[in-house]
Parts: sequence; structure tokens; C-alpha cells
Amino acid sequence: MRKQNYHAPAQCPVCGQTMEVTRLRCGHCGTELNGQFAPCRFCTLEEKHLQFVETFLRCRGSIKEVEKALGVSYPTVKNMLDAALTALNLDERPELRAVRQEEEKAEILERLSGGEIDVDTAIEALNQLKGGK
Repeated sequence: MRKQNYHAPAQCPVCGQTMEVTRLRCGHCGTELNGQFAPCRFCTLEEKHLQFVETFLRCRGSIKEVEKALGVSYPTVKNMLDAALTALNLDERPELRAVRQEEEKAEILERLSGGEIDVDTAIEALNQLKGGK
């Protein structure tokens, strides 16, 4: 019978600080290493962010496909993407944010004119974009 693997917590359940990896063990030969090891940035993601990133990659970065796969709206996917980027400390530089917002605005309007989203969804997406969320 195969042993169950669990996702290691990134934050301490007592104080909320970042957990530290101090021991590694080979499941095959039993070799153990003790020390202070930095986990990969994806290892520290909460389960909800990890699932989103996996879905996003599976959909090859297509927001339309992520919408379908998760059954959520465009603004929700954008918020989930922003939250995952923040969790991974991959937030963009402030000077690029304005350019990205203009591109997103154009995409929202294009989707509206193409009939992919309705007016209410477009308004919600534009308001969230305006608010910087």
C-alpha cells in the first residue's frame, strides 16, 4: 500500500509565520538530511492557488478556457490570477501595471463586442480593473 503524501503547510498554525523545511528523507533508501532548506515557491502556495495555477497551465494560459474549466466569470479568473501572482511574489512593476490595465480594458471591450460576455459582466470587469483589483 502506498503511503499518502500531504501538502506541507506554508504558515505556522500557531503564530502564522512562515514554516521552514529542516529535514529531508529519501523514501527509497532512508537517507536523511538535516539543515535549513528553502522550499520552491510553488511548494508554499495555499491549495486554492496551487489548483488555480495547475488549471491555468492545463488550459495553456487561456483565460476563456479557465473560465469554462472552473465555471467562473472573467473577473473571477483575473482576480484568482492576481492572487496567485501575489502569493508567488511575482507582482509586476508599478510602471507596467497601467499598460497591462489598458490591454485588459481592450480585451474586455473586444469580448463584449464579440458577444462572449454580456454588458453586466463587462461593467463588473471594467469596475474591478478601475479599482486596481
